[in-house]
Amino acid sequence: PAALLGTALLRRPAALGAAAARCAPARDSHGPPPQGHGSSKAASLHWTGERAVSVLLLGLLPAAYLCPGPAVDYSLAAALTLHGHWGLGQVITDYVHGDVPNKVANVGLYILSGLTFAGLCRFNYQDVGICKAVAMLWSL
Repeated sequence: PAALLGTALLRRPAALGAAAARCAPARDSHGPPPQGHGSSKAASLHWTGERAVSVLLLGLLPAAYLCPGPAVDYSLAAALTLHGHWGLGQVITDYVHGDVPNKVANVGLYILSGLTFAGLCRFNYQDVGICKAVAMLWSL
């Protein structure tokens, strides 16, 4: 078909080429935002860790039902806290812009995650634990 149409019809007009070059940064901005990891290897390990925690949660939920106990309670506390921390971290990355607001949001996230983990561990130690609490809610 190129021989029939000629190469002039297959080339992009100069005006469109210049417009495309001006829009390239805007087009590139829709890619995944930088995660603050020093290298692609660190980002890859972070992504793998997120997926591993998600898969771990898939196994912990039936384990919590089938054999509840302190080991499962504390594992759930850690996995749920990590899963929530990384999820909210992505929300901050996507929606909080600017240096100072981003730092404040991340500090708040670390405080929230630390308090969440401490609260779940305290609940596991001083009360019935996560597994038993969910079972009690289901029995209502």
